[in-house]
Amino acid sequence: MGSLGKDAAAAAERVVLAVNSARHEAAGVDPSTTLLEFLRTRTPVRGPKLGCGEGGCGACVVLISKYNPATDEVTEHSASSCLTLVGSLNHCSVTTSEGIGNTRHGYHPVQQRLAGFHASQCGFCTPGMCMSIFSALVKADKPDGPAPPTGFSKLTCSEAEHAVSGNLCRCTGYRPILDTCKSFAADVDLEDLGLNSFWKKGTDRADVGKLPEYSSGAVCTFPEFLKSEIKGQMNDIPAAIAGQDGWYHPKSIEELHSLFDSNWFDENSVKIVASNTGAGVYKDQDLYDKYIDIQGIPELSVIDRSSKGLEIGAAVSISKVIEVFSDGTPVFTKIAGHLSKVASPFVRNTATVGGNVIMAQRLQFPSDIATVLLAAGSTVTVQTASKMLRLTMEEFLEQPPCDAKTILLSIFVPDWGSDNVIFETSRASPRPFGNAVSFVNSAFLARTSGQLVIEDICLAFGAYGVDHATRARKVEEFLKGKSVSAAVILEAVQLLKDVISPSEGTTHPEYRVSLAVSFLFSFLSSLGNNLNEPANAIAPNGSCANGPEKHGTVGSDDLPVRSRQELVFSDEYKPVGKPITKAGAELQASGEAMYVDDIPAPKDCLYGAFMYSTHPHAHVKSVNFRSSLASEKVITVISAKDIPVGGKNVGSGFRMLGEEALFGDPVSEFAGQNIGIVIAETQKYAYMAAKQAVIDYSTENLEPPILTIEDAIQHNSYFQTPPFLAPRPVGDIDQGMSQADHKILSGEVKLESQYYFYMETQTALAIPDEDNCITIYSSTQLPEITQNVVADCLGIPYHNVRIITRRVGGGFGGKGLKGTHVACACAVAAFKLQRPVRMYLDRKTDMIMAGGRHPMKVKYSVGFKSDGTLTALLVDLGINAGISPDLSPLMPGHTISSLKKYNWGALAFDIKLCKTNVSSKSAVRAPGDVQGSFIAEAIIEHVASALGADTNAVRRKNLHSVESLRTFYGDAAGDAPTYSLIDIFDKLASSPEYRSRAEAVERFNGGSRWKKRGISCVPITYEVTLRPTPGKVSILNDGSIAVEVGGVELGQGLYTKVKQMTAFGLRELCPDADGLLDKVRVIQADTLSLIQGSFTGGSTTSESSCEAVRQSCAVLVERLKPIKEGLEAKSGAAAPWSALIAQAKMASVNLSAHAYWKPDPAFVKYINYGAAVSEVEIDVLTGATTILRSDLVYDCGQSLNPAVDLGQVSSPPIGTSTCYC
Repeated sequence: MGSLGKDAAAAAERVVLAVNSARHEAAGVDPSTTLLEFLRTRTPVRGPKLGCGEGGCGACVVLISKYNPATDEVTEHSASSCLTLVGSLNHCSVTTSEGIGNTRHGYHPVQQRLAGFHASQCGFCTPGMCMSIFSALVKADKPDGPAPPTGFSKLTCSEAEHAVSGNLCRCTGYRPILDTCKSFAADVDLEDLGLNSFWKKGTDRADVGKLPEYSSGAVCTFPEFLKSEIKGQMNDIPAAIAGQDGWYHPKSIEELHSLFDSNWFDENSVKIVASNTGAGVYKDQDLYDKYIDIQGIPELSVIDRSSKGLEIGAAVSISKVIEVFSDGTPVFTKIAGHLSKVASPFVRNTATVGGNVIMAQRLQFPSDIATVLLAAGSTVTVQTASKMLRLTMEEFLEQPPCDAKTILLSIFVPDWGSDNVIFETSRASPRPFGNAVSFVNSAFLARTSGQLVIEDICLAFGAYGVDHATRARKVEEFLKGKSVSAAVILEAVQLLKDVISPSEGTTHPEYRVSLAVSFLFSFLSSLGNNLNEPANAIAPNGSCANGPEKHGTVGSDDLPVRSRQELVFSDEYKPVGKPITKAGAELQASGEAMYVDDIPAPKDCLYGAFMYSTHPHAHVKSVNFRSSLASEKVITVISAKDIPVGGKNVGSGFRMLGEEALFGDPVSEFAGQNIGIVIAETQKYAYMAAKQAVIDYSTENLEPPILTIEDAIQHNSYFQTPPFLAPRPVGDIDQGMSQADHKILSGEVKLESQYYFYMETQTALAIPDEDNCITIYSSTQLPEITQNVVADCLGIPYHNVRIITRRVGGGFGGKGLKGTHVACACAVAAFKLQRPVRMYLDRKTDMIMAGGRHPMKVKYSVGFKSDGTLTALLVDLGINAGISPDLSPLMPGHTISSLKKYNWGALAFDIKLCKTNVSSKSAVRAPGDVQGSFIAEAIIEHVASALGADTNAVRRKNLHSVESLRTFYGDAAGDAPTYSLIDIFDKLASSPEYRSRAEAVERFNGGSRWKKRGISCVPITYEVTLRPTPGKVSILNDGSIAVEVGGVELGQGLYTKVKQMTAFGLRELCPDADGLLDKVRVIQADTLSLIQGSFTGGSTTSESSCEAVRQSCAVLVERLKPIKEGLEAKSGAAAPWSALIAQAKMASVNLSAHAYWKPDPAFVKYINYGAAVSEVEIDVLTGATTILRSDLVYDCGQSLNPAVDLGQVSSPPIGTSTCYC
């Protein structure tokens, strides 16, 4: 090849892309590098975050734009940067949250509205939300169609609600995020939007002119320089398909086969990709050094519509397939509707239809697409090494798994027309709007005559625990030629039960069979909905029914999301009490807010990943690595032997409660315990290398593991609850039981665990320093405790360890003691290697090691009178604590405190804190309180059922009087005027609106056979325990104010409230308190700057920190007030803030004040009250549950910031609903 050809080839081999309109070359990167990894390590971008690594959370969403020089058109789509490989993005433009708006150039309206609608709490997910919304706006505002009203986009409210359908948020409860989305919709009623900082709800008129102005096209998504570069290469000599970067881009099937025939081709080290989204389902188990990108092969991108049907190339994206099918016959539109529930928008935009089907055929992926295409009579064209085959979808799925050299070329879907053809699809999954694999999916196509006779039918089922989607041939043969009747439906259902047989090991097999039966029953019933025959026992799963009925006559799946808030404001202590925007919200939306993993890597930084045990109780005999590309990346392995002399094997601990080992050495005590830390040059290499570990175990001379509460009770395996934490019984249980008219002696409640799912996984960065010192940036709720544990682990004084935490990307208790393990692991490695070491756990490892909420088993006996009055409750409570105490000794007190919300008459309990060989359980949002409240309600429901009484009447009768409240809660009960629970409950459950809704529920249930509704009102009490907290306020020379507090910003608005309190506390010195707000900065937690920081949790840190800050401000006011008075006496006018501080500096006044606030011993505890009404709909055929409406009333006293507290009140129901749904 001549020099010109070589230069052209070399230029083509370099991946050139634009990132936020800046040119970047992906030169010298590993071929397996994802776009997310490239952005975060090779560019200044930090907005896209690693949340799951599976395309399932949306934290990494970016906008990818492509340019077609032939048409001079730019097309854009959102994508998961964690799955997209940078090698596939040559000449693409990538836009991140920083690219649409930032601190330097101004924020975009999407970012400003997210902040203004209070839609960002911890903020870790916000950049991804921002880009999903921006992508929806870009898509909607294409030039075609009439222009929207000024200030709006072409989005509709329905489209706006689905704009973030694939983005997860664990903080906000989604309501304010949806308000942000809908604020751009042309058909929105702005008055329906929630609390915001743009207009005052209830008094100001909602007006689009008050919102940050939006106009389409304001952001350049594809820079001109890249267009010119692309145009300049149009006439260059085509580059060879082989590239030095490890990527190959064949332009034809022939070129692809020439690659297959190369002597270097090995399917173990070469990966064939079109979009790589399959890696979100089937994780790579090793590194690949070569990639073959088949997107450039024309045959794979064909879309050919004819009178016979649609031919779709295998590399066409699912989003494009939906678009094509949406404009077609009823069968096609049904296919499009079903496919829109597969994955999430940013995955569908790049995932290919062929890739999905190939995974179903080769890897037994439970594909919805394969099932739907099977029922639609599709055929596929396949290219093998020797020939081209045309197969039906059924034939293709039933073949042995395709080898790596077999390529799916296209899929043909016949056009069935619309005459006498009925096509229906169904799916049941954990999340109805996609982004979740189905428990069961189905698709049915029937051709009928005018007399309801089934001439032909195809019944396809998938995902129920078989290798691939299948047809229910026996049922099809039975139905052909028959007219639909009750007897026919019953026989078909019975036949199907014999056909649908989940394989051994499938989870919930009975439920899956029931779903399949329900789907068929619903379909056949819809065919026979005009029948008038009498009841004939045709209910799908064995119970009697009154005949066929069309399923789902009242739809609730597509109800619009609406909300309304009522808040009480006060200007008495302004700016405290004002609903100001959360500090840093725009910074979070732009992606500029710095989390631990966003800190630029220090020089010579190494990365670690845990190797964890897969056995619950075993000797660890040896650790080796299988031969692989990834294992070659191992630099070293850190284990217990690397703990410094004088240190100890400790990974977490809480004073007076106990410790947990950092390493399972020499015995692994639970599955998920850390065995060692693999150290590599990148985080990806560390992840992949850890997967190569082969750990040899032995159970010789070890007792079998204790895994359950029952096992622990049998073996007397318990932790002790310290006496000062143990709850106290109330009254005489025997006397209470003797007073009962009725007794339930054998009630039982079982509660399982729940994972935190903070968006930011556990992470830390350890940097060794001089003189055996170390600085650790840790995402933790417990900086002080982390400092202590790390120092104990290393065997050094506490003052040698500095823990810094600026903000945490979601905690919910999980960034407590669980986070100290990662900090200790990084510290040991950094101390040993004398190099910085960083760890950011992958989601799977985090979930395995995290522990989560405590499982509980409850047996109870309850006595009550005929009128529903409770007289006694005896509870046997077993709590699975896991392998170490962690924070489990707090659980008995919290659980019983929540249980005490009712007057049980007398209350006694026997609580066993069980030690088991599972990962230690820890505090999860409202630890113990959630379980205690659930247990209480289960018992109340049981009592009401036994009496045949209204449950709310039983609840109301047993709410506390002021006297009984003091009996159960002691001093925490407070004064009588603070007891508001009865008023709150009556406001909800005794209102005319509630009665009207309850009657409507009864009417609905009377007229609906297969969907039922229920409505219920539940009260809560939450016992708050105050604790000492430090605060420090420092005024700098220019008048700006730096504040330190012991708490950590988790998204709960701590820093915002502290800023407000600082301005309030200094108001005597500067009447313009609002102006002072802009001068205040709350700086990161630093254990060597502010000591005794304690922990952040229990919903008390904000008020305690604010009081410490107020006291600090009071000291400063005392010091500065004489100077202020002197200046004003001289000038005869109010002293400007800047002049006051300048004069104080000249007078050598100490402008820094520290306070350590301690609660009054007589007021350490108090109670918050609330209640909620929820109306829920259940599909009795599938079990699908829809929350139609929830009303919450919460008395939190006088709010420090109503906007922040509204988010804190409205978001927990969403998070905890996943615990028991």
